[in-house]
Amino acid sequence: MYEGDVLGVTVELWDGAKREIVERADAVAIVAADAEDRLVLVRQPREAARAELVELPAGTIDGDEEPLATARRELREETGLRGGRWRAGPAVYSSPGFCRERMHLFLADGLEEGDPDPDAGERIEVVRWNAVEVEERLAAIADAKTLAGMLLFLRERA
Repeated sequence: MYEGDVLGVTVELWDGAKREIVERADAVAIVAADAEDRLVLVRQPREAARAELVELPAGTIDGDEEPLATARRELREETGLRGGRWRAGPAVYSSPGFCRERMHLFLADGLEEGDPDPDAGERIEVVRWNAVEVEERLAAIADAKTLAGMLLFLRERA
């Protein structure tokens, strides 16, 4: 029905009802802990939300790229963090009521500091919260993948 630069829309019949489905490439989000065991997040403008949001570092999987390779690339680009130990977390649907995008969550620690290298046009500020700050700020987070990642971060520390 529609094909744009980053998404498409198809119409399907489910039990006799028409459904518009957003087709979008899968993505990754990284629950990254720095050397001081703080959760590393990014603050960036999100046009659809009409606000700056604090989120997990994240990005879209390019073509046939493996999710882990995407996660490592995105974390390095957005925060400068690299190396470390990585574990796959759950893959969740970002908004299953109308969108097929799956978000692959990864947990990373033992990371080395470096300089961020954001994509052209990205305005990203790195934010770091310890476990107490993460717990205190749960209610203020408007991004679903970030809430899921914050809960994983807290569970890992419990």
